[in-house]
Amino acid sequence: MTEADLPAIQHFTSAEGLSLAYRHAPGAGPLIVFLPGYMSDMAGGKATAAMADAMARGQACLLLDYSGCGESEGDFADGTLSRWRDEVLALIDHVVAGTADRPVVIVGSSMGGWLMFIVAEALSERAGPEALKALVGIAPAPDFTDWGYSAEQKATLEKGEVWFEDNIYGPDPTPYHPAFFHDSAHHRMISRGIAVTCPVRVLQGQRDPDVPWELSLKIADALTSQDVRLSIIKDGDHRLSRDTDIALLLSTIAEVSA
Repeated sequence: MTEADLPAIQHFTSAEGLSLAYRHAPGAGPLIVFLPGYMSDMAGGKATAAMADAMARGQACLLLDYSGCGESEGDFADGTLSRWRDEVLALIDHVVAGTADRPVVIVGSSMGGWLMFIVAEALSERAGPEALKALVGIAPAPDFTDWGYSAEQKATLEKGEVWFEDNIYGPDPTPYHPAFFHDSAHHRMISRGIAVTCPVRVLQGQRDPDVPWELSLKIADALTSQDVRLSIIKDGDHRLSRDTDIALLLSTIAEVSA
């Protein structure tokens, strides 16, 4: 299945008046919601593979672009975890899910894994734990603005200046913006605990240069849920986008969706 075989891109107007791009495949069972990483979008290989597999199994799936990313309107510099959380919740509401009758399986990659936990806590608080079927994190990176930033980077962002970092995945440096940094301090969760009780699966590469694999152990300890399984891929990198990695992701999503 190619991208052309996926549902057409639709648009939804956010509370801030921004047009948010998304793809929605209707189907049975819990709704799969894929949350991309930092500066990523719903056109990524893992996101499209998750939707294609869901469609083949007849399961509902939602892909989306945060404001300032991909096909959505907005300035990336204005993007924050709080804003993107509210956008994800609004889109889940828009396709009528996130309830005990229509629970969600949230899949989050890297920063999207941090956002996954934030969205999950919000859904559980407003609709009860039954609104969550399961969570699947791909190198989830909660609190990365703390453990992943140098003192110099934090000082630069504290002053309201943009920090640019060499990007090993592309030719242009990656920008980190003050708005995201300041907002992220309100969403630190490793030390306070993650109030999620549904099953959680974490896929983590042991050769990940961005997210240390030991963080997955801290995530497991922080989670309220007792149904937590970690899959450490010894030769896996951060993206986990090889055919074998994606096969593991798809089988994991299918397993927790049953």
